[in-house]
Amino acid sequence: MSTPDTATPARTTREVRTAQDADARPVAFARLTLIHLRAQFLETVRVPIAVISAALFPALAAFFFVVPNSAVADDPVIATQAIAQLGVFAVMSACLFTHGTGVAEDRGQPFDGYVRTLPAGAGPRLVGRVLNGLCFTAISLVPLGLVGAIFTEASLSALRLVVAVAAVLAVAVPFTLLGLAIGYSMSAKAAIAVVQVVLFPLAFAGGLFLPPNMFPGWLDLVSTGLPSRAAREVMVLATTGQSDVGYAIPVFLAWTAVFATMAVLAYRNDEGRRFR
Repeated sequence: MSTPDTATPARTTREVRTAQDADARPVAFARLTLIHLRAQFLETVRVPIAVISAALFPALAAFFFVVPNSAVADDPVIATQAIAQLGVFAVMSACLFTHGTGVAEDRGQPFDGYVRTLPAGAGPRLVGRVLNGLCFTAISLVPLGLVGAIFTEASLSALRLVVAVAAVLAVAVPFTLLGLAIGYSMSAKAAIAVVQVVLFPLAFAGGLFLPPNMFPGWLDLVSTGLPSRAAREVMVLATTGQSDVGYAIPVFLAWTAVFATMAVLAYRNDEGRRFR
């Protein structure tokens, strides 16, 4: 006489529950990410002047420095390069201010400590923050694109536009990581100062306000080792097809690795300091 096998139904039930949990995990992650994205976006737009100034500065720079210069504005290739350069500045500005000062300000709030103790983990919050930065990057690029399209001969074909969007996403990666490194390692007051000190020298030396062919030899040599110059070359190549990226790609990837290491160390140090 054989005995009934009771282990098989129990194991099957556990397997079913495990499979259901695995199926539900990505949905829960996406839902939590959208909640964090919505909360961070609303928190930012509650200070409209901060959004307006970030969105208009690159467009105003194009309007005052590119549009009046007919040698630049009337040449389709040079005008597109100029708008692409300022587009990199818009990406840098949005990423550094959103993640640098934004993270530092959040860390000063009691609610931030509570959120980091929740069992959801850091993933949804970090992804939501990165998506929030990309939203404001897109917002800052729209006025700049309109100025370029209306007041200059800058233009993009449909294919170039798709490539340019991909380039914007790529360019945003290292500066997002740099912003997170600043935000997780400094107070809000210090982060604002450091972001400003980092942003404008990097932008100028990277050829985002003036084309690098106008640089003296020593500055051009220094510029080729900067992440902003590498990002500029990537964006110019994406929008015009005319750029020397032979050195830019290794420089871009190297700085991305450096900033990723800095961001991970800053996050782990902050977690160890505040939750030991």
